[in-house]
Amino acid sequence: MGYNMQPPEEMMASAFLPAMRHLVAVRLRSKGLSQSKISSLMGVTQASVSLYLSSDPGRAYGTLSKFSVTRARADRDSMLLADDLVRGPVHGVGTLDRIWTGLLGSGAACPMHREMYPSLADCDFCVREYGAKQGSVAEVISEVADAARLLEDSPEFIKVMPEVSVNVACATPGASTPADVVAIPGRIVRVRGRARAMLPPEAGASAHMSRVLLLAMRRRPQLRACINVRYDRRMAKALRMNGTKAMAIGDYPRGSDDPTSDALERKLASSKDGFDAIIDTGGAGIEPNLYLFARGAREVVELALRLAKLYSAG
Repeated sequence: MGYNMQPPEEMMASAFLPAMRHLVAVRLRSKGLSQSKISSLMGVTQASVSLYLSSDPGRAYGTLSKFSVTRARADRDSMLLADDLVRGPVHGVGTLDRIWTGLLGSGAACPMHREMYPSLADCDFCVREYGAKQGSVAEVISEVADAARLLEDSPEFIKVMPEVSVNVACATPGASTPADVVAIPGRIVRVRGRARAMLPPEAGASAHMSRVLLLAMRRRPQLRACINVRYDRRMAKALRMNGTKAMAIGDYPRGSDDPTSDALERKLASSKDGFDAIIDTGGAGIEPNLYLFARGAREVVELALRLAKLYSAG
């Protein structure tokens, strides 16, 4: 059975969206935005914003609970939406779509839909249609997207971006090939004095970062994420100040299509040293880079931001 004439978008428009708008309006107000600005960002009337802000958010939480959305998740999602709306309407639409299709794919919206339309008691269309997009890959995509936003919001991070730009990679559970690693297509680049992701994260988006990460995971399976940043004397000092354990590579195989990862593979085969970072010392046509590793995308980005602050201060 498919959508029939009773699609889940009815619930989106009548219940889910108003509740989420209520919480997002409260979030935007907490950022110091005026009702007029909130109205403009959300695409609703100022009267609606006024109503949201003067009403008890408990009702919104109650509505969202019918979609199996906990208060903690509602707070997290409304915060992401508020942040993305400030960045631009396209970001907000993308985040809202991921949240909604995630609910559909998980089956969380099915009980309410079936309550509205008992004839859909045997319907599993949304789980089949969107469920394949959920699970570990979708969760890691969301994780990398959130981590990239932290970089974009940082005024210091641009100072540690190498000329080859930056990427964040995060492995899905059981990852064994680049197709199992999520990264940013086109990398993260400089735009008007800030870091900006070129495109939303995707699985298989960076063969190079994927190979570096997968090699590191052979030695330390608990590592799931990596990021590359500038490496120079100031960064070496920042590493020491932060207490980050680094291992250097630089013996590049001749004729290699990916000299950094090939050099790393050689190094790991000949050394048993532990590490939280890999220093690519560079060479002819190869810019020095520092590869940082952690247990998740947000954790590795937070490490990069700590180093960026130490770098800026040093």
